[in-house]
Amino acid sequence: MLGLTTLGIVHTVISLVAVGAGIVALVRDKEITSRNGVGKLYIWTTVLTCLTGFPIMQHGGFGKPHALGIITLVVLVVAALAGKSKFGRTSRYIETISYSATFFFHWIPTVVETTTRLPVGAPLIANRDGPELQAATGVLFLLFLIGATLQVRRLRAASRDESSRTAGISIAPTIPTNHRDGKGRRWQLQCSRSSFSCSPPRCSSALPGHK
Repeated sequence: MLGLTTLGIVHTVISLVAVGAGIVALVRDKEITSRNGVGKLYIWTTVLTCLTGFPIMQHGGFGKPHALGIITLVVLVVAALAGKSKFGRTSRYIETISYSATFFFHWIPTVVETTTRLPVGAPLIANRDGPELQAATGVLFLLFLIGATLQVRRLRAASRDESSRTAGISIAPTIPTNHRDGKGRRWQLQCSRSSFSCSPPRCSSALPGHK
């Protein structure tokens, strides 16, 4: 089928599942993350796509697709480390952009294989190294940059909102208000400056000389 071996078919099916999961994650969550099911599906099918692609040597041995597979695995490792906060305050950004980069990597062989194999017998592009595919890769990279920029802006906005909420939560000092009743006992009323509320009065002690 389309000149694919059995391994090639398995590789293609897995890669399509990965691309589909990536699309769902980006549309639904605006990012790919290992913290939900669809993100985990994307990550593991991407790993399998790379691993099943290494034995395929139909175009003269080790080539660009294999190098892209290695790069993809390295970026996945970086994203996984970032997901564990290994890069400090920038971890969230590195994780998000890294997973998005692997999604961009998926589209390079997808476009190449599709345009050079379909329609059957008269493919859209005959030369894998032709200027058409180079232009298509450039467009994909531009889309990746736009998407990554939007993701960074979204993360920054979320970080600012979180900082604002955190700053608004503080422990206000209490203002002790003392009052002595007719028996000489001292009562203390605790009032909060932030909430403008007071706790019930509490008897502290009796003054010396009073029973």
